[in-house]
Amino acid sequence: MGASLPVSSAFVLAFLFATNSLWVFPEAAAAEHAAGVTRHYKFDIRLENVTRLCHTKSMVTVNGKFPGPRVIAREGDRLVVKVVNHVPNNISIHWHGVRQLRSGWFDGPSYITQCPIQTGQSYVYNFTIVGQRGTLWWHAHISWLRATVYGPLIILPKHNASYPFAKPYEEVPIIFGEWWNADPEAVISQALQTGAGPNVSDAYTINGLPGPLYNCSKKDTFKLKVKPGKTYLLRLINAALNDELFFSIANHSLTVVEADAIYIKPFKTNVLLITPGQTTNVLLKTKPQDPNAAFLMLARPYFTGLGTFDNSTVAGILEYEQSSSSSSLKKRPLLKPALPPLNATSFVMNFTRKFRSLATAKFPAQVPQTVQKQFFFTVGLGSNPCPRNQTCQGPNNSSKFAASVNNVSFILPTTAILRAHFFGRSNGVFTTDFPSSPLQPFNYTGTAPNNTNVSNGTKAVVLPYNTSVEVVMQDTSILGAESHPLHLHGFNFFIVGQGFGNFHPSKDPLNFNLVDPVERNTVGVPSGGWVAIRFLADNPGVWLMHCHFDVHLSWGLRMVWVVQDGKLPNQKLPPPPSDYPKC
Repeated sequence: MGASLPVSSAFVLAFLFATNSLWVFPEAAAAEHAAGVTRHYKFDIRLENVTRLCHTKSMVTVNGKFPGPRVIAREGDRLVVKVVNHVPNNISIHWHGVRQLRSGWFDGPSYITQCPIQTGQSYVYNFTIVGQRGTLWWHAHISWLRATVYGPLIILPKHNASYPFAKPYEEVPIIFGEWWNADPEAVISQALQTGAGPNVSDAYTINGLPGPLYNCSKKDTFKLKVKPGKTYLLRLINAALNDELFFSIANHSLTVVEADAIYIKPFKTNVLLITPGQTTNVLLKTKPQDPNAAFLMLARPYFTGLGTFDNSTVAGILEYEQSSSSSSLKKRPLLKPALPPLNATSFVMNFTRKFRSLATAKFPAQVPQTVQKQFFFTVGLGSNPCPRNQTCQGPNNSSKFAASVNNVSFILPTTAILRAHFFGRSNGVFTTDFPSSPLQPFNYTGTAPNNTNVSNGTKAVVLPYNTSVEVVMQDTSILGAESHPLHLHGFNFFIVGQGFGNFHPSKDPLNFNLVDPVERNTVGVPSGGWVAIRFLADNPGVWLMHCHFDVHLSWGLRMVWVVQDGKLPNQKLPPPPSDYPKC
């Protein structure tokens, strides 16, 4: 049981938006109250046989679906999602981008805010959507299970609230993912043991379908059927494990109107980039008359690293509805869009700089104008020494790959950091000495230091409640410069600046945008460059910040913010729920 829609039922979703009601879903019991409604979902974590690329395998799913069910709510609604684990793997679910104001027990990252849900156990995620509307998503947050356990989280505006753009004719979620013939858990397990880079996926997918450019996949193609002269809202989500993706639709331009569930100043583009973890809403205006052609929708990776990656292309098809017979459809030309080169870093920088907040009275950009705490974080790859009596296949075939923030590679504890913090039992779980800047400065994007070893630990930064924070994240070239999509749990942040090369602390801040910078929850640290963000630490709890390339996450590219309680009752984290999982 679960309140969800079949992937192909876009018309049902359109009806939902048109009727302005969620009672299309009989399973979603709703209790009306002044602030919103309470919507109940049930996630049964089950093994399901799924076939793609002529390969059938048993995989971890939610309610037997790949991708998982859509979760739909309105701004102000409470979501109550019971997750029951029927598989041998431990599981937890992260509600990516949800602020989780004073509800950090339900954020989801294993061993950070909760112990995972063990086999045969359940946990009820119970939180309210406060001040957010747009497209977010949910996914597993332990090891590599999010390869198959993910789905859209669609937050509609409040009743009688309108979009800051013309109401679309129809709304369609499009979620990019990957297909692995192997078990992704076995892939990362082998990589961590050998110290080498992991094997790559066998295909990218659109709504779980690889499309006609892959072997044995013509029938597994996502098709978007549209009418002439209409405007469609496409809710784009990148759920791929390790790849940023370019996306384009042949002979059609897209108007970007939202990023990470925040409205932005609209701009047009023929190609967009979306990093793992990010969501982007775009308006697609169809041609006035039937163009007598079909159009490929393509996505392929943007890649700047030195390792291997899935250098393939996923395709969907945009078709215009018309009255002619199906035989004439087959005779229509199939047009193909042009995508940038795989390493088009300058295009990516120019594209990301187009994002600006609306900064209106209704949707203000509340950028911290002054900063109380400043941090400078280097992010990138390094190495760990090979253990004795073991052969390693990492850097120089003599070490293991590692990843770090300020040269600290994060080690997951065996219990939840949030619980340890709440009950004052941090001793032996985590320390509060995470460095605010690199302990050994170097030419971050220049010649790499000879010593590539990282330090290892479970360290956190402690922030007093309501502290205004600025973080500059600097890419390093220690084992090759590359882009890193950094995701911050529990907060949105403003991207006030970005650039190539080494950040200059006296010159670069002079060009910061403190008027209408884009507000996001996931940002790509530019390859060979830096990005500066600001946020207000107004959410008590323990909050993970990490690279959304899961291989880098597995190698330790993460750190933790501990935000202390405020003085008032509504500024304090309440106790954990009674069914809070135990390790």
